[in-house]
Amino acid sequence: MGTKGLKVLITGISGFAGSHLAEYCLTKDAEVFGTIRWRSRMENIDHIKDKLHLLDCDIRDASSASSVLAETRPDYIFHLAAQSFVPTSWKAPAETLTTNIIGEVDIFEAVRELKLDTRIQLACSSEEYGMVYESEIPVKETNPLRPLSPYGVSKVAQDLLGYQYHQSYGMHIVRTRAFNHEGPRRGEVFVVSNFAKQIAMIEKGLSEPVIKVGNLESSRDFTDVRDIAKAYWLALEKGEPGDVYNIASGRAVKIRDMLNMLLEMSSVKVEIKKDASRMRPSDVPILLGDSTKFREKTGWQPEIPFEKTLEDTLNYWREKI
Repeated sequence: MGTKGLKVLITGISGFAGSHLAEYCLTKDAEVFGTIRWRSRMENIDHIKDKLHLLDCDIRDASSASSVLAETRPDYIFHLAAQSFVPTSWKAPAETLTTNIIGEVDIFEAVRELKLDTRIQLACSSEEYGMVYESEIPVKETNPLRPLSPYGVSKVAQDLLGYQYHQSYGMHIVRTRAFNHEGPRRGEVFVVSNFAKQIAMIEKGLSEPVIKVGNLESSRDFTDVRDIAKAYWLALEKGEPGDVYNIASGRAVKIRDMLNMLLEMSSVKVEIKKDASRMRPSDVPILLGDSTKFREKTGWQPEIPFEKTLEDTLNYWREKI
């Protein structure tokens, strides 16, 4: 299937990963549609808005999802729309489950009822693994799922629904479990972006030279969002329908070391302060993914070094502030 003239629908296009994926799809000469809600913040896609077809849609409303799919009849759907911040899922578990699970079912049902021959990529998450034991690292797709947050549970449900709809109805659904992805435009509530923003604020003299932190001892597997966008595309181009793939760098970085790397990119002298509000009821000590299966299937390789991801994120905040 040549990519020129391919119709692509990205749910959650105005989000962090959605905006980078939209840019990548445009390089493939695809016609790019995206769902937004009235309260979506548009700054992530302002620079490419004239190249996109944006549609108002609340995926939690079945008729809304159905009419968007009837109108666009896409070849590819990248399902990214979600309540995606883990700490929010503690405060709003029901909303997290509704948005993430019912929203996905509405899309599946619309595709099925309209009898669309559409390939669907599900942006699932390494948070599904949750409680991982040292003997299980690096984590393979076959690892038991022991989610430690309502968000993680919602992603397990999304993942298994994708499997079930493929098995029951033969739908072309590929599930990807991406580990942490970072880069410019990342929401400020997420750890790398948050530290980068705090440093940029201190540099500009807008806040005291104190960096507030949560748990610095946990380790995460970070991949640049631009490499993740390419992986999502490859998942639909080359992935096996019904199958699940980890997308990860295969390298774990301690949050403390990541903070030090960012601080080395700046001349500010700071004090580091623990902030109780940044601690989670249960935190995963280490997430390190094995993406051998995906690499062998698609030929994907992460290309952007973590140092570059950090630098681009810091510069993003320097410009924004």
